[in-house]
Amino acid sequence: MIAAFFDIDGTIYRESLIKEVFKKMVKYEIITEETWQHEVRPLYLKWDARQGDYDTYLLKMVEVYTETVKSISPTHIKYIAKKIIEQRGDRVYTFSRDRISWHKKQGHKVIAISGSPIELVKEMSDKYEMDDYKGAVYLSNGNTYTGEVIPMWDSKSKSKAIAEMVDKYDINLSNSYAYGDTTGDFSMLQQVGNPYAVNPTRELLNKVTMDDEMRNKITVIIQRKDVIYKLSTDELHYTENSQN
Repeated sequence: MIAAFFDIDGTIYRESLIKEVFKKMVKYEIITEETWQHEVRPLYLKWDARQGDYDTYLLKMVEVYTETVKSISPTHIKYIAKKIIEQRGDRVYTFSRDRISWHKKQGHKVIAISGSPIELVKEMSDKYEMDDYKGAVYLSNGNTYTGEVIPMWDSKSKSKAIAEMVDKYDINLSNSYAYGDTTGDFSMLQQVGNPYAVNPTRELLNKVTMDDEMRNKITVIIQRKDVIYKLSTDELHYTENSQN
């Protein structure tokens, strides 16, 4: 069996699903405006200006989200997740949407592996009719979340998730595909024969270019507006040098 593993945030979805959760939670006054403005937004602006690291911004959101949901029912979060995907689920990259469609037509297993809360990952997976999914699991006692998390945003967790999917579906990784955009996706990209870096972060590109095997097999996709650029790492290296 051939599979296609997709990260969601920044790979399929054009922004971050957990950021959309934050916006809803601020709107519903579950997270205070002050928390967003003073704790999270400065890191977002720093990353958006390409002066900070995406992972730092992501982990701060996870930290605040984890603490906040300890007083919230899982049913409430499921409702928010459903509303977000209903309202914002079409804000995806054309390339990724078309690749999902292509893989489904080929009979490949299409699997989402995302660091976003599993409630959001499920809704996004259902919307695009994926075969399976893995997301960050925020544990609950049935009534509220406990504050414990089984992560899915780091390379180690995603590698473990792929191993589980290989066993579940008898997947041939050497013929399979993976799509990601950050260093958290590196192990996922590394394990398959056909890796794609979609609008990758500088940190991911740096890691890829230091790995000879990855340099030779990865395809880099850059989408700007309605134009899609398909590049090799050699072409990217040349562009970086030409700007220095």
